Amino acid sequence: MATAHINIGSNIGDRRALIETAVARIIDAFPGPVGISDMIETEPWGFESPNRFLNIGLSVETRQTTPETVFATLRAIQNAISDASHRRPDGTYADRAVDIDLIAVGDLVIDSPPDLILPHPRMHLRPFVLIPMLELQPEWVHPLLGLTPRQMLESTASTR
Repeated sequence: MATAHINIGSNIGDRRALIETAVARIIDAFPGPVGISDMIETEPWGFESPNRFLNIGLSVETRQTTPETVFATLRAIQNAISDASHRRPDGTYADRAVDIDLIAVGDLVIDSPPDLILPHPRMHLRPFVLIPMLELQPEWVHPLLGLTPRQMLESTASTR
């Protein structure tokens, strides 16, 4: 049984309600122990927008479920809440009602672009992922970088 770390963000609409809906659906899909981080508010990452994000992290036990199934389930939940594109026509990021990312599943390394890459290839650059992960899984070690969430967060702070 591996622990999956999930990040949820929203920067348009009723952000809190959208995130709460996503959390409830994820808990329904993956019954068992669930860790839920505090909600944090952050600036958009990777694009300009006046709309700040709310973000939350979840840790769920995947039981007998494969990472591919977890990913597909999260994508279906996200699309059921809002199927709007997260990219503008030029390929840059866009505002979004809900974004659900599978960040890591235990210490698995999976490289199946464009969809499933674990750990998430930009997690170590994103405080909005690392802060909730630090709260939920402080001892987790990135299997490629050899760093904990705290070490990655400290690294992002030194590059800002």
